[in-house]
Amino acid sequence: MSTAAAPPAEAGRRRLDFVLLVAFAWAIVAVSELIGFRTVPIGSITISILPLVWAVILGMVFGIPAWRKGILKRIYSPANVHFSGKYLILIMLPLMARYGADVAPKLGEILSIGWVFLLQELGNLGTVLLGLPVALALGLKRAAIGSTLGLGREGELAYISEKYGLQSDEGRGVLSIYLIGTLFGAIFFSAFAPVLLAFGFDVRALAMASGMGSASMMTAASSTLVATVPDQADTIRSFAAASQLLSSFLGTYTMVFLAVPLQRAMYNAWQRLTTRRGQGATR
Repeated sequence: MSTAAAPPAEAGRRRLDFVLLVAFAWAIVAVSELIGFRTVPIGSITISILPLVWAVILGMVFGIPAWRKGILKRIYSPANVHFSGKYLILIMLPLMARYGADVAPKLGEILSIGWVFLLQELGNLGTVLLGLPVALALGLKRAAIGSTLGLGREGELAYISEKYGLQSDEGRGVLSIYLIGTLFGAIFFSAFAPVLLAFGFDVRALAMASGMGSASMMTAASSTLVATVPDQADTIRSFAAASQLLSSFLGTYTMVFLAVPLQRAMYNAWQRLTTRRGQGATR
């Protein structure tokens, strides 16, 4: 009897945990909207903090493992965490549709400087050129391959998982970057964009730079730019959306045909260098 009743009881518990997750998410959204848009002046620079950032911070604070007791333990259950990560893309679909709506009114202006949008895709190689040597110097070894292939978003996650598996060192590397970007990316870029604007960067260039392949990071960066320069809101949104679309599509080809071969060559060169040093030290 007990074994027969166990599966329905487990299913009922999981349904309740899911309901708690949805209610908790709505509560965080409500509190974040109540806090609203805030500005923090730091010297001559004003950092804009959006409701999205408050929501990320609240989700992080309540998700601290030491605090996951009682109802929070059920909300942050492994099943709920797995579900949230797996179906995050469904939440992003309306945002993707919004991208298209933002791009259309400024399509002529975007096409007039289209080559710049294509050129910025080469910036995706920065994680390899700058990040890989640092990661290897820190001793990450094979994990450096996953953690420096890109920003660790869906494209890199899919490539590494298919080629190496997420249980490998490469998989752990890309998962680490994915989680760091999810937790801190929106917060960082919401603060970094207005800082660069204060240093004199063109708002259109910063809007284009906002589209780095992450919907949450792009939204945070472009929204703070809109709040800082509201008279160029349409241009900022359209440039950021166009850049995001290009990064999502062309970024995959940049990764496969440019970043991966470059990373492999740099990693092999590093391995040969360290091997020679090791042989020289033993003589």
